[in-house]
Amino acid sequence: MAGVLLTTALAGPLSAPAHSAPTSPYAPSALVMTTGHGEKAATTAPERAVTVNCAYTTSGTHPDPRQACADLDRVRGDFDRLATLRGNGTGQPCTKEYRPIVVTVQGVWRGTRVNYEHTFPNPCIKETQGASAFAF
Repeated sequence: MAGVLLTTALAGPLSAPAHSAPTSPYAPSALVMTTGHGEKAATTAPERAVTVNCAYTTSGTHPDPRQACADLDRVRGDFDRLATLRGNGTGQPCTKEYRPIVVTVQGVWRGTRVNYEHTFPNPCIKETQGASAFAF
């Protein structure tokens, strides 16, 4: 009996856990963003797609992943609040022309699953209201 207890005591701590902890203290933040001309993603073919990784270091195919990550951090990942960062105060006037462009974002932001879709009236408004995150 003592041998069984000793074997269990020795073997227990040496066995590997069923799953291991993440190797990084940073929550994952990897996004795929798309744009396409149309009103709904379901009926619009993506025309452009970029990636943004905002974990410990920034990277991706986005034209300015560092600024995109900084803007997303400022609004705590709330994509609808991006317009509050710059609004239309960038000095770029936009027409009232209606050429809808839909933006989608899928992935993980600070450990939380993201599935976002928003339709802007035209590309100019997407660029100004989407801050740097949607400037691609």
